Amino acid sequence: MIKAVLFDTFGTIVDWRSSIARESAVFAKAHEILNFDGDEFARRWRAGYRPGMAKVTTGERPWVSIDVIHRERLDEILPQFGLSMLDETERDHLNRAWHRLTPWPDSVAGLQRIKSKYLISPLSNGSVVLLSTMAKRAGIPWDFIFSSDMHRAYKKNPVVYQNAIRLLGMAPDEIMMVAAHNADLEAARNEGMRTGYINRPTEYGVDQTVDFEATSDWDIIANSVEEVADGLDCPLAW
Repeated sequence: MIKAVLFDTFGTIVDWRSSIARESAVFAKAHEILNFDGDEFARRWRAGYRPGMAKVTTGERPWVSIDVIHRERLDEILPQFGLSMLDETERDHLNRAWHRLTPWPDSVAGLQRIKSKYLISPLSNGSVVLLSTMAKRAGIPWDFIFSSDMHRAYKKNPVVYQNAIRLLGMAPDEIMMVAAHNADLEAARNEGMRTGYINRPTEYGVDQTVDFEATSDWDIIANSVEEVADGLDCPLAW
């Protein structure tokens, strides 16, 4: 029955925490910031993600892309880490670190297997430029991209899932949503989509408080994209 498989991206397909920690440490070293904790910087930056989207979702502010939300949070935390001296060029480059995130080791191979049998795409809060740049750099083999700026809404707004279903022209149960976040899958299931859970218990490092395991009877429960490919009976890569 399944014809298309859609994926959450941040945390599910790419390891944002290690990627951001690595890139931010380069700036700290260049400016001779001692005892810089790149992992803490990444986690603190990410902590502004949901509150920033919530202001859009509740109508407190008009639509802005995730790139704007990331930049606003970056400007907020730079002084806390001794990096207030970064100029506009440096800040813009660091903000675009979210366009250069590295996939988890199992992601690309698993996606290639799934792509051999199904249409695959992100269904992500990332912008179309962010997701396209990330895919080109990392070799993520999407067939197409569903981004938040296409829907002008963020997950878990039902509009995101409904719009993906409408654009695909498929029955909801012909589409599977795959994520490392139980709440994302619950929202997709509410719209009639099939569901696949990937356990990423190290996504947030010491800040992780949820999503250590599946909390519902999702259609597929796995520890990697490769295991999702197994569950979908996709051929092994040669």
